[in-house]
Order: sequence, then structure tokens, then C-alpha cells
Amino acid sequence: MGMTLSLKDIQGALAMPKELLAGVVLQYTVMPISGALVSKLLGLPSHYAAGLVLVACCPGGTASNVVTYLARGNVALSVLMTAASTFLAVIMTPLLTAKLAGQYVAVDAGGLLASTLQVVLLPVVTGAIMNQYIPTIVSKLSPFTPLVAIVAVSALCASAIAQNSSAILSSGGQVVVAVGALHLAGFFFGFILSKLLGFNNSTSRTISIEVGMQNSVLGVVLAGQHFSNPLTAVPCAVSSVCHSIFGSALAGYWRLSSDNGVKVKYS
Repeated sequence: MGMTLSLKDIQGALAMPKELLAGVVLQYTVMPISGALVSKLLGLPSHYAAGLVLVACCPGGTASNVVTYLARGNVALSVLMTAASTFLAVIMTPLLTAKLAGQYVAVDAGGLLASTLQVVLLPVVTGAIMNQYIPTIVSKLSPFTPLVAIVAVSALCASAIAQNSSAILSSGGQVVVAVGALHLAGFFFGFILSKLLGFNNSTSRTISIEVGMQNSVLGVVLAGQHFSNPLTAVPCAVSSVCHSIFGSALAGYWRLSSDNGVKVKYS
């Protein structure tokens, strides 16, 4: 993601501060609150509840940029929102996780902060610097980085699910229901609240997708490093599957509506 950022992106953010601010605020309010409420309503075991809250407190995922494109949303805004929420994750993810998941398990906020700096901020800043000062090299690497990202994400999430497959099956689908409910809440309230703020359909779609899709891999990494129970990583891994399916389906619906010239009314 860092290698896709440039000074023009920062200038673009300054050109739409209201939309950018609204999207980031919704990212760090709708999802964490939804994660905490779903955990309580479904009575999740402490390790699953902590994992659900953790992934809910993560920033938006870069897959949201592709889904926004498919949904005919504002891709530039999506990229800027992902970048902004990613930078803020250094503070917000450890802070919100410690606050909301601390009731279930012990949370090492300092350790989460250090890991988020290493896993998120350092590589993104490095990529952005490379894009700014050695664009020729970046242009040669860029065709391969999406494949590397896909393989890495698949391996991390598949590993977390495979190692805990028996526990997932014995939960009777509770984890899948909880994670699904979390992402549905993100897509729904992201869109509805955006419309209430007076944004157009393109912007509202963008914010909905950005809020509903999380950086689940960050959750998997943080859960593995800072939570003693390996089952904490399971909701994060399941999240990577759920948000991809839901986001793609929603994008397909919105794109089909646009292609067919259907004007969908939202109250």
C-alpha cells in the first residue's frame, strides 16, 4: 500500500477533508462498537470475543480499494481512507482493543502499539518513501506486489484456521455468525450514516465498503503475538473470508445497478 501513495494523494486528502474525516471516524466507532455488542449479544467465549473486538479495532483493509472500484465508488477517497486509518491504527488499535477487549482477557497495549508500528507504519512509510524517491524501481516491483500480498494473506489466514479447525467446527458456526454480523453492521451503518451526513451515493458506497472491510491480517498477526490463546486469532482469520465475500457481493449489486441504469433510492 505504501508504494501506491504519493504527494498527490496527500493533496487529494486536503481537497475532501469532510468525507475523509467522516470515513475515518466511522471506521473507529461503528466497527469497535459493533464488535463489542455482537460479542455480548452472542455470548462469545472470552478468546473469541477478544479476537472479534481486535479485528473490529483494526484499520480498513487494502482490498476495500479494489471493491470500491468494482462498486463504482470513489477510489481515490478509498485509498486515502485506508491510508489514514492505517496510520491512526498505531494509536487507535491498541487503545480501543485494550479498552473493549480488556474485560475478556489481559491486553498488552504497549506490545500492541510496538507491533502495530512494526507491522503497519514502518512498511507503509518505507513504501511511500520508495515511491517518492525511487519510482523506477517501484514501477518494476509493483506488478508483483499484489500477488505477494495475496499469497501472504492466504497463508496467514489459512494457517490460523487450519490450526484451530476442530475448535471452529465445535463452536457450531458461532464464530462465523459473529464475524458475519460484525461486517454486515459495518457495511450497513457505514452507508446509512454517510447518507445521513449528506454524502452522495458514490461517497456513501465508498465509506460503507471502507468501514465494512478490515485489515484482518493485522488482527491475525497481533493475536498471535500478544494473546496467549491461539483461538483469539480465529475471528480475525474468518473475517478475511467474510468481508471479501460480503464486499464483493455488495460491489456486484451496486455495479449491476449502475450498469442497468437503475436508480436505487435510499431513505
